[in-house]
Amino acid sequence: MATDPITVRTTARAPRDLTWHYYTDSDHIVNWNFASSDWHCPAAENDLRIGGDFRITMAARDGSMSFDMAGTYNAVQPEKHLAYTFTNGRRVTVDFAEEGGATEVTVTFDPENEYPLEQQREGWQAILDNFGRYAGEQAAQG
Repeated sequence: MATDPITVRTTARAPRDLTWHYYTDSDHIVNWNFASSDWHCPAAENDLRIGGDFRITMAARDGSMSFDMAGTYNAVQPEKHLAYTFTNGRRVTVDFAEEGGATEVTVTFDPENEYPLEQQREGWQAILDNFGRYAGEQAAQG
């Protein structure tokens, strides 16, 4: 049974060009791509082009578990839009809209079948909120 995509949003207190950079640069991805402080992102590789692949590792800080998120980009419109497909066929879009010096980031994703929809929404929202905080802090540091 097909399930509707899930959408989450956050606002980064940073201009769109910097927000895009913090979201897509591997050196920054490792600093925000996790949902809570007991997790981290020890590795990220990102070939940001149509047909390019990415692989992001998320791991529990205590070493008890880790997993990779990997996929291929279907669309890359710098500072505006990303679309990619995970290796399991699920699709994701990410849109960046600047408003008054801040940037709204909207992520829409196909849910997977293993975990409850609300748990998936909460997890993706927590990661995106972590990103929003990180981007704002980075922009404030200049």
